[in-house]
Amino acid sequence: MSNNGSPELSQSIAQPVTLAAQQLAAGQLVAFPTETVYGLGADAENPAAVAAIYAAKGRPANHPVIVHLAPEADIGYWAKDIPAEAHQLIAAFWPGPLTLILQRAAHIPDAVSGGQDSIGVRCPSHPVAQAVLRAFKQGKGGVAAPSANKFGHVSPTMAQHVHDEFPAEIANGMIASVLDGGQSEVGIESTIVDLTRLATHGPVLLRPGHISSAQLSAVLGVPIAAPDAAAPRASGTLDAHYAPNTPVLLVADAVLENTVQQLLDAGKKVAVMRYHDHRSQTVPALAGLKILAADPAAYAHDLYAGLRELDHAHADVILVEMLPDDNAWQGVNDRLRRAAFDSRDVLQKLLKKPV
Repeated sequence: MSNNGSPELSQSIAQPVTLAAQQLAAGQLVAFPTETVYGLGADAENPAAVAAIYAAKGRPANHPVIVHLAPEADIGYWAKDIPAEAHQLIAAFWPGPLTLILQRAAHIPDAVSGGQDSIGVRCPSHPVAQAVLRAFKQGKGGVAAPSANKFGHVSPTMAQHVHDEFPAEIANGMIASVLDGGQSEVGIESTIVDLTRLATHGPVLLRPGHISSAQLSAVLGVPIAAPDAAAPRASGTLDAHYAPNTPVLLVADAVLENTVQQLLDAGKKVAVMRYHDHRSQTVPALAGLKILAADPAAYAHDLYAGLRELDHAHADVILVEMLPDDNAWQGVNDRLRRAAFDSRDVLQKLLKKPV
């Protein structure tokens, strides 16, 4: 496995990292930062510990989790029949925000894969995540870690977000510790590529992320296929996901101002997220306004924190300006479409005149 190393940790985080590794070895849950989002981790080879993740999150038992590995870990311990394409992608993108779906080794419990014969593995680049993985079982273990939030909610990109999601679970010790590694650099979950059906389907993009399909294709030299009905189940690929409590509606820039005014005229509280800055114009009385950068990487970095901030505005709806429909915005558009999936008819409901 590739090893780009990791910066030396400050003394203030080194001791919590050692404790976290001990807690994981004891079958407890630990929340920790990665470069994508914060994860809620457990020993991937301990089915009871993995089950505790599902219980804390309210996660369906058949929805797989991703196993995080140290840079020096032996991927052959976790997966079998590893294709050359996996080694190509590992050399290009690990440590980093890329998850590979491979054939699960027979001795690895299927608790991490939702009962499937596949397994999702990745090597995070965040120095705190790497330190935990290196300390846990001397770097030979794996930490199963979906995002550290209630199932279907907005993923956390700061330690405070984890505390906001799990106050009771942290207070009662169900989550043993929360490591603070600052704000996640990438801000959206890892790209997931299925390599279990290369002979029939080629490499399949199950979830876009910071690493685009174009980048994957450039390394592998073949097109990256879209997911099909028979693709393995993978983290974060349900139609509705990544959603705040407030309904999210995607609105084109051309009609955004008019939509806002309609809602205000109907007596509704409106929050807005956009990347075009129109603050020089007259701004209506919004419950919240978040303007993100018109750059895909910067937008992704701030997306979830922005959604959480607007969720606290207690608006009736969060209007999100539609983004460009091109490869560079693929990962962010995926997250926003899933966040808005259950709100498709919200505008009609909000504007419906009372009887």
